[in-house]
Amino acid sequence: MSPPRVLIYLLRRDLRIADNPILHEIAKITQHSQYPFTHLLPVYIFAAQQVEVSGFLSPDFENSPFPQARSNAGGFWRCGPHRAKFLAESVWDVKKGLGNIGSGLEIRVGMVGQVVGEMLDAFQQAHTEVAGVWMTQEEGVEEKREERDVRHAAEGAQTEFKLWVDEKYYVDDRDLPFQNPRELPDIFTTYRKQVEPLREVPRRSLPAPKKLLPPPQRIPPQSAPFSIPGTLEETIACLTKPLEPNLGLQNPPTLPPKTTSAHPFHGGESTGLERIRHLVASGSMTTYKDTRNGMLGLDFSTKLSAWLALGCITARQVHEYLVDFEEGKTGLGKGVHGYGKGENKGTAAVRFELLWRDYFRLATRKFGPRLFRIEGFKNDTSYMWKYPQKDKGVQQTVARFLEGTTGNGFIDASMRELFLTGYTSNRLRQNVASFLAKHLGVDWRIGAEWYESLLCDYDLSNNWGNWQYNAGVGNDPRESRTFNPVKQAFDYDPRGEYVRTWVQELRSLDNPQLLFQPWKMSEEQKQGLGLEGNEWVEKPLQRIEFHPGKCGGRGSRGGGRGGGGGGTGPQRGHQGRGRHDRFRGQARQGMMDKT
Repeated sequence: MSPPRVLIYLLRRDLRIADNPILHEIAKITQHSQYPFTHLLPVYIFAAQQVEVSGFLSPDFENSPFPQARSNAGGFWRCGPHRAKFLAESVWDVKKGLGNIGSGLEIRVGMVGQVVGEMLDAFQQAHTEVAGVWMTQEEGVEEKREERDVRHAAEGAQTEFKLWVDEKYYVDDRDLPFQNPRELPDIFTTYRKQVEPLREVPRRSLPAPKKLLPPPQRIPPQSAPFSIPGTLEETIACLTKPLEPNLGLQNPPTLPPKTTSAHPFHGGESTGLERIRHLVASGSMTTYKDTRNGMLGLDFSTKLSAWLALGCITARQVHEYLVDFEEGKTGLGKGVHGYGKGENKGTAAVRFELLWRDYFRLATRKFGPRLFRIEGFKNDTSYMWKYPQKDKGVQQTVARFLEGTTGNGFIDASMRELFLTGYTSNRLRQNVASFLAKHLGVDWRIGAEWYESLLCDYDLSNNWGNWQYNAGVGNDPRESRTFNPVKQAFDYDPRGEYVRTWVQELRSLDNPQLLFQPWKMSEEQKQGLGLEGNEWVEKPLQRIEFHPGKCGGRGSRGGGRGGGGGGTGPQRGHQGRGRHDRFRGQARQGMMDKT
């Protein structure tokens, strides 16, 4: 019997079995009579700089050896409760799936390079050969650092290290019209025209392997002071245990009666594929172009982003389901309008949005650390941003913004929904980003970090790239674009149903104007609702004017600058105050805690 030769597969945001190039290659190799590995060890590590891991401490230990996983500008927990739950579900789903085909998944916590190094040392001491360490490449600064550290650990153990192309995106890296990331156009439309027609560009997805190599009999345990739970429920408890229920807010939102989440989904490859099939069968893919700006309900948008972000599903899998529907290849969606009749405006719009995800990922590759800098991709230092670390008044403004008490009904509804469910629609995300950056003039990274903490579907490139875009320092050819949230509310929530759902205090109001601009209520109306003397009603952070029926803003894509409130947006100067960066991952105390 030959001695064991172990291949370590380090999973990060490729939490799937189907359309997984690494597992596909392993399955191919093992079909031969001789192959270089006898055992496969898939490993997932909760990275200590991105996820707070002190909840995994063994009972005999009180303190984590790692700094708290907090953001830089705001000091927020980098992975809040909603995303932690979706992530844990995704990890355990792929663990179950791997177990069903003869393999498994080892869960660890710590710094990725350190954990791999300790595992390699332990195998070496046990006289077990590790023949290779494989992982999928990613674009973020921290992710690149992890890849470098794992490479060094493997080379130090004289073990092969291989970095695989990330194939969860719509256009494969090997099919891009350029090789140097500097050649990526700074405008999305230019890039889109380079890769069109979109229906023809994706590669075929890879089938799921039916059988994989078993894990080694002896696996090095998690090193102290941490211990690994044995169930999904225990894992979620460990991830959320260190997080304050209020996340540092003094007056956190509470869930209004009879209110349900628009994103009640569970993480994992199995639920992600089920969601795609549902969207096709229900006709939601066909109607997507017409419904995508909705805000209430389950199917107004695809809501595939959370699964795409973690690599539970891939963009080309979505594309193939669309092609099968468009060409009538399977029975899925039969009877739905457009079945077997080729691409329609709904399926084309889905592909368009998938390409946007690609574009922001490539922008991260091009600009690197500038993704997190106040000056943005444009290196624009002309904005006079306001920083909560330097001004108590700005701290109070940010607190009201986070709590959903700005006094603007549309914005407040979105911020409350986000805090309570981990989701808010794309239309609202654009408005919230524009409100914080353009109307209030506050450091836009505060909003990007809050979204990073709370969104179930947080994606590094898309979150930070979109915040830059809306703040005017990113890849938006119209840097003066400013959304008027009152006009947007009339456009997309004309009867005020969304605002009523999440802002319980205003539910009895019938007039949308007062729902969106509650400071316009009469004293009698405020008394009737018990809101007299209420700060967020009587003293909104910004009195943004808009009167339906009058000219205001620039159609549905943006809006006027809002006017009222003394012009509190960022002012432009000859030099600006843009340089306020600290090294990511070293913040120890939350901004709200300081307040």
